[in-house]
Amino acid sequence: MFLRSVHWICALCFGMPWAQAEEKPNVVIFFTDDQGTLDARCYGSKHLITPSLDKLAATGTRFTQAYAHSFCCPSRAALLTGRHPQRGNVNSWVQGDMRAVEKGINMDLAEVTLAEALKAGGYRTALFGKWHLGAHPDHGPTRQGFDEFFGIRGGFVENHTHFFLQGDGFHDLYEGTREIWAKGRYFPQMTIDRANRFIEQNKKRPFFIYLALNTPHYPEQPTKEHLAKFAHLEEPRRTYSAFVHTTDDLIGQVMKKLDALGLREDTILIFMSDNGHQSYQSYDFFQVKIDNHRSGYHKGHRFSVGDRPNDGGGNTGKWTGHKGTFFEGGIRVPAIISYTAKLPQGQVRHQAVTAMDWYPTILELCGVKPPKKKLDGRSLLPVIRSAKAPSPHPTLYFQWQNNWAFRKGDWKLIRKKGRWEGARERFWLYSLAGDEPETHDYAKEKPEVLKEMIQLQAEWSAKAFPQ
Repeated sequence: MFLRSVHWICALCFGMPWAQAEEKPNVVIFFTDDQGTLDARCYGSKHLITPSLDKLAATGTRFTQAYAHSFCCPSRAALLTGRHPQRGNVNSWVQGDMRAVEKGINMDLAEVTLAEALKAGGYRTALFGKWHLGAHPDHGPTRQGFDEFFGIRGGFVENHTHFFLQGDGFHDLYEGTREIWAKGRYFPQMTIDRANRFIEQNKKRPFFIYLALNTPHYPEQPTKEHLAKFAHLEEPRRTYSAFVHTTDDLIGQVMKKLDALGLREDTILIFMSDNGHQSYQSYDFFQVKIDNHRSGYHKGHRFSVGDRPNDGGGNTGKWTGHKGTFFEGGIRVPAIISYTAKLPQGQVRHQAVTAMDWYPTILELCGVKPPKKKLDGRSLLPVIRSAKAPSPHPTLYFQWQNNWAFRKGDWKLIRKKGRWEGARERFWLYSLAGDEPETHDYAKEKPEVLKEMIQLQAEWSAKAFPQ
């Protein structure tokens, strides 16, 4: 704060062109990967060690009903565009390998990302970590508003060799579109080091960092120090808890850097997970499955620390579900905002909010005009400033391929339909009320509610996505 004040006074005295920009706050988004609904100590998981997130909650507003999406790709599109991901062509698995022979799905370049909006408002922008919105060289972070990008363009890597290990495998570590080889270096720490260097280099001007951590996503590879702290727990909770601790420590390093430079008060800090915790279907999920794998690992090589990571180790409390489902455990995630200069501290909000809402919220706080695009997100400032403010979302909608979920009040309608021609359409109706929510399908018992929800969804969809 002191440094910013000095720079501002100097700007007034000497008429420097960046004087107006110095009034703008910095923005840092911590977007973690597969961190479950209640997986932080401040959310009630007392066996976890998350001092950084707990401090963030104590100095900001914590949300108990924040929604991302069921998978990584759509969540990242929602966050960066403030729109339903399918609007930008992110409705299935995107291209992961930049060097793939055939071009896969990539987010439309016509989408105006948060980085593009902030860059137009005078910000220096950077993404460190995971992109996962299409790896093709004609797409990607540096084509959509980020001045700097260092990280993985696809979905996950082994953290020491930087290879995607499923299928044939491929190497995935880039500076922009330039491939980087750094075998033996721990990728999560590399992203933090880059973020802190970026902060140091841009401390005298407004900056935006999208720190898209690839943790605690599999392969679960916490530091040895953190793993030792959870020796008393059984798997899969042991390794997962340690990796959450590693994640928290990484976030804490950036927070300490901001403190050391006197920038904390003037920085908007946002934390959120991209979806619920992973649930693994089989023990061999973490094994290289072919000979002559591109990574050099032999067939059968295990790339996760845990002994039995079959259910992923996440904590959803009373909520059911996990990543890949439309149940609360798959889409309801931890989320916090802290901006000590202007927003309340030590608050908890129970209104429904979404990842799409950060886009308009940040632009409003930064005094940056929104793009001329239809935004599905809404500013959260009324909710942050008052526990009595209504949720900006009376209904919620999530879509992945031909499947979707629609919620209104305590009722949630889930629709599944295969992608092949003639696939059967099926509906499930669940209630979020009571001590055991989403455990019973009411579709047959309450046909009138089912019919009403199907009709409401059709009307909402026709308005939101007109033909």
